[in-house]
Amino acid sequence: MAIEKLILLSVHASPLARAGGPKMGGMNIYIREIAKQMAARGIKVDIYTRRYNADLPEVDDSLGENIRVIHIAAGPPILLPPEDIYQHLSEFAAGVIAFTTKKTIVYDYIYSHYWLSGWVANKLREVWGIPFAQMFHTLGQMKNRIIKGYPTTILPDIRVTVENQVIEWADRIIVATPAEYTQLLWLYRADRRKISILSPGVDTTIFQPIPTAEAKQKIGIEDNTHLLLYVGRLEPLKGIDTILEALHHIKNHNPQILDNVRCLIIGGDNRSSDAQEIAGLKALREQLQLNDIVEFIGAKDHALLPYYYAAATVVIMPSDYESFGMVAVEAMASGTPVIASEVGGLAYLVRNDETGFLIPTREPMTLAERIVNIISNPQKVAQMRQAAIETAKQYAWPTIAAKLIDIFQQSIKQSPNREARV
Repeated sequence: MAIEKLILLSVHASPLARAGGPKMGGMNIYIREIAKQMAARGIKVDIYTRRYNADLPEVDDSLGENIRVIHIAAGPPILLPPEDIYQHLSEFAAGVIAFTTKKTIVYDYIYSHYWLSGWVANKLREVWGIPFAQMFHTLGQMKNRIIKGYPTTILPDIRVTVENQVIEWADRIIVATPAEYTQLLWLYRADRRKISILSPGVDTTIFQPIPTAEAKQKIGIEDNTHLLLYVGRLEPLKGIDTILEALHHIKNHNPQILDNVRCLIIGGDNRSSDAQEIAGLKALREQLQLNDIVEFIGAKDHALLPYYYAAATVVIMPSDYESFGMVAVEAMASGTPVIASEVGGLAYLVRNDETGFLIPTREPMTLAERIVNIISNPQKVAQMRQAAIETAKQYAWPTIAAKLIDIFQQSIKQSPNREARV
């Protein structure tokens, strides 16, 4: 059975959000790009997400032909943390059913993202009798293991409970890396027969090598400047303080290296829940006397990111936990080396000493050494740039989307309700 209409569920995060903004990360980009790839193959795609602003239209078709983003009322029209959205999931599911009933829409398959969407997907399957695939992007039990050392609360039990339920309910589970596959088996006792390993992709028509001088001119960076770049959400798990501590170490022990260095932090929004993290990082910047080097420039439109990547000498990802690490692939496709923590997907994406460096988490001195190494060795950087471009080609979205369709179609064939739908 060919898939003609696909529903993507992303309850808490909109694919229309700005890169680095509140509730915007790799998952949003993944959903948007998968939708575009499916649409290019003639599949009609509807993306359902929660209305978090009263001014949002019910239907937004700005992502292109065959794609609609449909905003469903569920709780107050404001940004809410996932645990607060949970109590509104029944309302969300009812809203999706009401919309599809009114418009007489029939879907062939459901692809849900994050634990909240998995709960909704199961309710829709009960009504429609179609299978669904689930992608978690991050796992509650893994995040709990990481954040025990932070002055913050452990994720609510309900998340892990629902994740366990969704793992039982889903027809297929898509994971980005072998590490996530192992985590599902180890922490959740998932049925290995349900799990497919398929990495996210990168748009190599957008993220591609741009002459460095051109990129720097576009974003207002001096041609002789070494740009260190961070792109992503601003939260403790991302380890941005490690970047500041590494730069402080360089300033104290090898200050001449920083003569022509700027470090830009893309992400965050002072009106969002990131505000507290931004304030803490800015206070640390002041304390470490890095105001002349480090700049927080907020969220940026996705269309500008290729220029930032191409202008950068290196992209730094010192995360404590990354299920995949889409920023790393975007950077490599742009020809930029990556220094990343050897965790989760980053351990598989970045080839140590070839496309960048892998480092232990929370070791600013090691990060400092790698930064100095890259700034001091332009020939090494040139080799890394070429290796990064070649490595990123295997993650091109058309290749990923074709494999995903195969997984969906196989799932439909194996569904117990197949005869009723054909």
